[in-house]
Amino acid sequence: MNNNTLKTIAIWISLGLIMMTIFNQFSGSSRFENKLVYSEFMAEVKAGNISKVEINDNNLSGTTAQGKKFTTYAPTDPWLVSDLLKNNVIVDAKPKQKQSLFMSIFISWFPMILLVGVWIFFMKQMQGGGGKSGGPFSFGKSKAKQLDKTNNKTTFADVAGCDEAKEEVAEIVEFLREPSKFHKLGGKIPRGVLMVGPPGTGKTLLARAIAGEAQVPFYTISGSDFVEMFVGVGAARVRDMFEQAKKNSPCIIFIDEIDAVGRHRGAGTGGGNDEREQTLNQLLVELDGFEANSGVIVIAATNRADVLDKALLRPGRFDRQVSVSLPDIKGREEILTVHMRKIPMDVDVKADIIARGTPGFSGADLANLVNEAALFAARFNKKNVDMEDFEQAKDKIYMGPERKSMIMREEERRNTAYHESGHAVVAKLLPNADPVHKVTIMPRGWALGLTWQLPEFDRFSNFKDKMLEEIAILFGGRIAEEVFMKQMSTGAGNDFERATKLARDMVTRYGMSDKLGTMVYADDTQDSFMPMSSKSISEATQQKVDNEIKSILDQQYSVARKLIEKNKKKIEVMAKALLEFETIDSDQINDVMAGKKVRLPKPSRGSSPKAKPKDGGSSGSTAPITAPQPSAKK
Repeated sequence: MNNNTLKTIAIWISLGLIMMTIFNQFSGSSRFENKLVYSEFMAEVKAGNISKVEINDNNLSGTTAQGKKFTTYAPTDPWLVSDLLKNNVIVDAKPKQKQSLFMSIFISWFPMILLVGVWIFFMKQMQGGGGKSGGPFSFGKSKAKQLDKTNNKTTFADVAGCDEAKEEVAEIVEFLREPSKFHKLGGKIPRGVLMVGPPGTGKTLLARAIAGEAQVPFYTISGSDFVEMFVGVGAARVRDMFEQAKKNSPCIIFIDEIDAVGRHRGAGTGGGNDEREQTLNQLLVELDGFEANSGVIVIAATNRADVLDKALLRPGRFDRQVSVSLPDIKGREEILTVHMRKIPMDVDVKADIIARGTPGFSGADLANLVNEAALFAARFNKKNVDMEDFEQAKDKIYMGPERKSMIMREEERRNTAYHESGHAVVAKLLPNADPVHKVTIMPRGWALGLTWQLPEFDRFSNFKDKMLEEIAILFGGRIAEEVFMKQMSTGAGNDFERATKLARDMVTRYGMSDKLGTMVYADDTQDSFMPMSSKSISEATQQKVDNEIKSILDQQYSVARKLIEKNKKKIEVMAKALLEFETIDSDQINDVMAGKKVRLPKPSRGSSPKAKPKDGGSSGSTAPITAPQPSAKK
């Protein structure tokens, strides 16, 4: 509850107490006095029970012979006084009391004053208290939240994994700290900085760090806060936000998700004067209408830079674009180190090992990983977070929680074991495949079994040989089912889907077909509502494309089948180990491939942690999950 609310409540309580006091003053004076009927009063006078009477107009009050007070109302009686005197009653007559001028004015004007005061109060509330609390009449007031240098403690030390982006924005910090250094040489700092990158890469955190480093006010607002149902509200809010910023310059304005208001103009289907376009026009004017040395810098963030209006990206507005990409293995290690400072860590925790096992993770994903590991440690009443907690947390994020309560028939367990063994053995035998990290038949998420290949390093490009091997590995599960179980299950559905997509991309996008050459046969600009209206290739060429895709799939299916036929014994041993231990790690897999006795699993508090799936071996109508793949950075 803020101070304004408390002040309002106090005012209303005080007003209520004053009104109660006034009413009690007028009505409560005779509350405890004995009221007599006039006939009873006269009977008491004649009986000699009344000692004193005070006459005030037609109102009589007095004292009985016993000392009790009373009141009554007397009609117009000319013999009243004589009757009282005959019965030895002391009579005290007072003139009619006139009301004071102040009381008369108060009683006459108090209701009007009260009404006017209440009206003014509610009007101020509706106007948002000068734009601070957002009432119905504060449409045009900016919703930007201000963080001053006292409550913004974020610095560049809190941002890791994006060294290039920090270098790009370091000039802004230096300009805000020492603008004369640039003005002497005639240099102008970029008026706007656009941060582009996937979700969770730290764009907002980097903007806060800039403000924290420069020790200047920081205004933050979302792009959707400008757009309302009322026409002209967005433009008014843009004007108000920049007016506030100029009063507190030097400062930073941060607009998150600017694509909500900065999309291409004329792209809407409503026609007419679009409210969003008005807001964008006002934003363009404000960005380009700064004074030379106003000290207001606009930072915007989006993950959809392709949909922004060209006028927004021209020099003089957002004239610097900073790419905040997914962190590499070194960046992930730095991010993990930052987040690990906040929790007690065991000595066996190695940030570099965790970073290697989390390809494609963003900064937000890594923060969530550390938090999940801490929750796992708390669940088992540990004092420190160890490596096993991180393994459990990583598996949960990748694949979902273990479904320990799920009861599988022995036939399905054996089928899943051979399915996953087929994937693992083919992956171990192919030269360019990533090392197999773990294999499990413990159900997780929607998958009944999983095979995880852990890359040794980050990949920024994919190659034809490796893509062909990935297709062969995907076919390994189904082939193992056919060879050992003499049947086919629906668990290979996701494998075939991924293999077909890989082969299609090789032929239609990447020019990896010897027969069709280096031409691109996929058209990304086709109309999703009328796909046949803009075909970029003929039906004859499409037939050739389909034949080439089928040829690649058949070739790799044959490669995988030959490998499995030659290594039946290894698959049998691996399937037996899976049925016994449910999860085997890389050391146990190496024992199988070397023809050695499979060692016992490492001691653990529960089931062995699982790994990134190569497929989702599922049966029945349940769809298998697809694990995230390492992201390629270009």
